[in-house]
Amino acid sequence: MFLLWLLDEAVNTRPNIFRSFFVLVANHLIFGRDLHKYIEVGKNDKRKHNNNNRLFDEESKMAQAKTLTQNEIDQVLRYIATKNRYAVRNRVMLLTSFYSGMRVGEIASLRVCDIQNEDGTIKNEVRLSATQTKGSVGRVVFLNEKLRTELASYLKQYRAKIATQPLFYTEKREGFTANTLTQWFFWLYKKAGISSASSHSGRRTFITNLANKGVSVRVLASLAGHKSLNTTMIYIDTNDEIKRQAVELI
Repeated sequence: MFLLWLLDEAVNTRPNIFRSFFVLVANHLIFGRDLHKYIEVGKNDKRKHNNNNRLFDEESKMAQAKTLTQNEIDQVLRYIATKNRYAVRNRVMLLTSFYSGMRVGEIASLRVCDIQNEDGTIKNEVRLSATQTKGSVGRVVFLNEKLRTELASYLKQYRAKIATQPLFYTEKREGFTANTLTQWFFWLYKKAGISSASSHSGRRTFITNLANKGVSVRVLASLAGHKSLNTTMIYIDTNDEIKRQAVELI
């Protein structure tokens, strides 16, 4: 009788969490299935859930990075121009962030062959491998004409000997890591007088600017490499001027 009651509870109990508990116990008592294995699986699922939450929280924090106006971007570019050493490199690294929307780790991972064709021309599309992106999933980044022009100018000066060399290098002639490039952006904005900006500001500005020009969230998610539209929507900034322009469309 107890087992019949248990099966009935397993089918009918609400909410789902209690029904799942009865199912586990019924499997253990009736079919001899190891309850400890189910508990361990549950722990693994919880760990996976916690990891997903952690990644989402990190993405949310980065999505709240300051968006820069064109005047502020120009202010940073003027500061870069005053520093003769690495000025071309610094300009292109900054504009790669704002014109492509790539993550800082993706920018750090770029090699010359990712950007430049064998004939020396600049590619229209960058195909990032799974090892270069977040989430271990490769994606395609589209380069607009403005960024291609900047990259071509930079590579004329860089003149890499090997196509697999890092596209951007440090003072020690080594490739940047995601961490060192994050620090580079932090100090660049600070020295240029832009408060609250971070290595994610270019990416968020890229997404926000396109959204304000009417690009759909689905296209934005694809350009940003987001799996969820909700993640992309967190990135889109708004302000009173945008709202004023929006109501004038009626």
